[in-house]
Amino acid sequence: MRRRPDRPVRPPRTRTGPRHHRASPRPRHRFRIVVPLAVLAFVVSVLLTEGYTTRTFSGDQEGRTGQPATGLPREVTGGGPVVDTTRDRPSTYRVPDRTVVLSFDDGPDPVWTPRIRAVLDRHGTPGTFFVTGQQAVRHPGILRDVIRSGHEIGVHTFSHRDLSTQSASDVDRELALTQLALAGAAGINSSLLRMPYSSTTAALDRADWSVARYLGGKGYILAFIDQDTKDWQRPGARAIAEAATPSAPGRGTVVLMHDAGGDRSQTVAALDDLIPRLQAQGYRFTTLADVLGTDSLTSRVDTATLWKGRVFVAAVTVSGTAMSVIGVLLLVVGSLVLGRCALLLVLARHHARRRPRHAPGPPVTRPVSVVVPAHNESLCIAKTLRSLAAGDHPVEIVVVDDGSDDGTADIAESLGLQAVTVVRQPNGGKASALNTGVRRASHDLVVMLDADTVFAPSTVRRLVQPFADPAVGATAGNAKVGNRRGLLGRWQHIEYVMGFNLDRRMYDLLRCLPTVPGAVGAFRVTALRDAGTMSGDTLAEDTDITMALHRAGWEIRYAEDALAWTEVPASLRQLWIQRYRWSYGTMQAAWKHRHALVERGHAGHFGRLGLPLLTVFQILTPLLAPLIDLLTVYGLVFGNPLTTMLAWTGVLAVQTVCAAYAFRLDGESLRPLWALPLQQIVYRQLMYLVLVQACLTAVNGYRLPWQRLKRSGDVVLPPPLTARER
Repeated sequence: MRRRPDRPVRPPRTRTGPRHHRASPRPRHRFRIVVPLAVLAFVVSVLLTEGYTTRTFSGDQEGRTGQPATGLPREVTGGGPVVDTTRDRPSTYRVPDRTVVLSFDDGPDPVWTPRIRAVLDRHGTPGTFFVTGQQAVRHPGILRDVIRSGHEIGVHTFSHRDLSTQSASDVDRELALTQLALAGAAGINSSLLRMPYSSTTAALDRADWSVARYLGGKGYILAFIDQDTKDWQRPGARAIAEAATPSAPGRGTVVLMHDAGGDRSQTVAALDDLIPRLQAQGYRFTTLADVLGTDSLTSRVDTATLWKGRVFVAAVTVSGTAMSVIGVLLLVVGSLVLGRCALLLVLARHHARRRPRHAPGPPVTRPVSVVVPAHNESLCIAKTLRSLAAGDHPVEIVVVDDGSDDGTADIAESLGLQAVTVVRQPNGGKASALNTGVRRASHDLVVMLDADTVFAPSTVRRLVQPFADPAVGATAGNAKVGNRRGLLGRWQHIEYVMGFNLDRRMYDLLRCLPTVPGAVGAFRVTALRDAGTMSGDTLAEDTDITMALHRAGWEIRYAEDALAWTEVPASLRQLWIQRYRWSYGTMQAAWKHRHALVERGHAGHFGRLGLPLLTVFQILTPLLAPLIDLLTVYGLVFGNPLTTMLAWTGVLAVQTVCAAYAFRLDGESLRPLWALPLQQIVYRQLMYLVLVQACLTAVNGYRLPWQRLKRSGDVVLPPPLTARER
């Protein structure tokens, strides 16, 4: 008498029809294509916007102080720190005696700019802030507060590039984006500019002067410095204040400080010491516009420019928010990927050590029925049937020809194998063919396999041994790639060994295996009847029946030594069709059996453990995993390429360890793992797109039709594994 686990009352099954599927209207088909492209375009635009507007630069760098080149005008190299090259003859301006211009580069910064502004406002002192476009678009409110306090705004380019090393078009782009940022953030433009990495006019070289003349032609007044506090070196507040003090008593000066690019607490403290001390000595503080004798070097923009700028700032704001979300998702997916690898390694090791090779009780030796559904399998059927007939376990073989028109049934009959019975029926789909085979089966244990699959001689025997336990309703075998020649075949071989079979060890140990593969599985007939037999409700009838068995209270086991070699798609198009159907069918099955989440007994165990694991590791994680690749490209373009490649290589190394361990457990050669990096770069991206399209199909409510794959019939048993079978 077999033990019957707790069995919840199963809800009535709804059948949408296994044979005919509602065609999708053309607009919905377009929807499934357009949405992924739109999402991809949005993410790429976010990354490009964020990358360009936040491209890192070394804000803490001293201005270049090389030897001046010959041929530069003496009135410039020996003149004042403000240079006007807008006219044919350049002119310079010095700061009047006992006058100080405090200038701050690289902002606005959300932390330090407000603190510096507060010190200036408290002492009634104006400052000149040379802002970068990157910072302005990210912190427009800070910039507006600076302007409202009456401080002067100058341009410090968009991304803090050394303009002397840029082409004219790059310089134009830097200037245009900076002015657009100022327009959107504060509604102004500025004609005052300080070139990044510049210092005094005496340090100008020929390249600098060429850029200075070019900028003058664009209408910019150039601001250099008299004194560099080198506050970016953080020498201490007192040292900064001393460096900002005019070198000669009573001399006017332009002082360089920074309000961004690092910790500026010493700069804030230095200002609180410097300003009152110089004021007490009779110095006044002013702006560069005052030095030039003009009211302002900024102007309000027209309405069209204002709105262009606002759109630009909004785009950057959206990209910043999106990147924050992407960053969180990346942390989640990174944790899931690494956590999954660690979990698989630990549980697979535990499975290999603890799981008994044979079920308790006497070996299962009674005959078994083998059901082979076939539709136009003339290239494969003979090899499949001969492998079954050569097995070491007594079997009857029931071939169900499901309306083939290529002579499949005739080939099966012509082989003259005594154990083979051929049943012909009109085309009704795979589930219908399997149910027909089960009804014709003479034995209480039924092995099912696809007509393109080849069994090892011991496969059936090993597959049925777990049925010595009366609580077991089904067993899953170890499906392998039988046509692994070529790069695509190797990629799928890695996936089968590393992904599918390593996963099955984890699920087996946790007693929540979600799929008995159609290529190699065995069932107890009474369990099939309890579960409602094979259903055409979904496109993944193997996953559907496995989940139904769990809900009916039956245990599912994994027989890792029951080996089968199946034919996998040999072209990307065929692979897309297969995986699209698998992904969509898995979602259908999970949704169909969602009520297991609230059921009791073994059904509830599967619902609260198996379904979440499947959702997280087979749907959620793969959907988010492309972020790793997108951000890798982002890091190579906009970040530190070396750090990015080290991080990507680290993830690859973890996956390689998992793959190598999985190959070792399966007794496979490690040689195919040379293709793993290429698999991560090419093959994985294809799987992402397949899953995205399957999700959109499910959301859109489209009933995906069955699409049969083309067969080549080139499945072979790898020699090393054949030797092991002996």
